[in-house]
Amino acid sequence: MDDPPNPRSAARALPVDAVLFDLDGTLADTAPDLGAALNRLRLGRGLDPVPILELRSSSSHGARGLLRVGMGIAPEHADYTTLRDAFLAHYEAALCVESKLFAEVDALLDAIEARSLKWGIVTNKATRYATPLLEQLGLGRRAGAIVCGDTTPYPKPHPAPLLAAADRLGVVPARCVYVGDAERDITAGIAAGMRTIVARYGYIEAHESPESWPADGGIDHPAALLGWLPAPGSIA
Repeated sequence: MDDPPNPRSAARALPVDAVLFDLDGTLADTAPDLGAALNRLRLGRGLDPVPILELRSSSSHGARGLLRVGMGIAPEHADYTTLRDAFLAHYEAALCVESKLFAEVDALLDAIEARSLKWGIVTNKATRYATPLLEQLGLGRRAGAIVCGDTTPYPKPHPAPLLAAADRLGVVPARCVYVGDAERDITAGIAAGMRTIVARYGYIEAHESPESWPADGGIDHPAALLGWLPAPGSIA
């Protein structure tokens, strides 16, 4: 007997006035530059590079995830802080060499703006890295709100960054949808009282099960988000 259809699988217009996005793995493909920074760290220690494809799915977890996969260490390791700082220095020196917006993102943002919806970015990336990266990607002056990992006292999965973004947009949290590729994004969105969508095309590790995350739905490419948003001229 066939499994019953998942009610979350079918796109439907959510009652929202604003869209908030995660950055790495959702709006932008930043894995090449994050992986390159990790490999420069390895090179400086006489280690061979790791193929970027092997690092890609860990990129959403930042330095912690990349050092775990690329160097085999966790935050409790005695050398973690030294290696993290060295990795971040390499990354800051070459933030946007190969990073780019995912295909369809520009057109998606055009369509969101055409529907008179507000939009912003909520990332755990620190301001010192996020601001220049977003400028080079052409989003720095376009986004209605940008909240970074150090903007509020707590990063995601705490809801504080999402609530701060909604406040900056002038939209109540219940009228926002948050789109992200990590479980912490969904956790933060729900805690903030927002609708949530999983970016299944993003940086999701093999052991993760995004279908089990309690989101409103998921998308396999950026343009699919439009099916979850109010149509032009409609009132959701």
